[in-house]
Amino acid sequence: MKTVQVTDSTLESVIRDNKVVLVDFWAPWCGPCRMIAPVLDQLADELGNQAVIAKLNVDENPQQAGEHQIQSIPTLKLFYHGKEVQTFVGVQSLSKLKSAILSYTG
Repeated sequence: MKTVQVTDSTLESVIRDNKVVLVDFWAPWCGPCRMIAPVLDQLADELGNQAVIAKLNVDENPQQAGEHQIQSIPTLKLFYHGKEVQTFVGVQSLSKLKSAILSYTG
């Protein structure tokens, strides 16, 4: 499965309609955001249908960035059955993110 691009108007439905969702709040000018992008692509490939890996460009979608209190990027938020359960700020390892997600997919 590939990462999914979400917007101010689609983020909440993606979170609501899927059991496990990891949302990457990012911007194209952000160096660390570009560093974590391949990690998220690999994570999406490895997890398949177990979780949705979503990406929200905070420059183009400021409403959701504000609602989720994003103060620095990249920020990744993990949602389980529509509720935020974990937050990661900065570049994270594949193993750390995968472990966090798998703890909710069982």
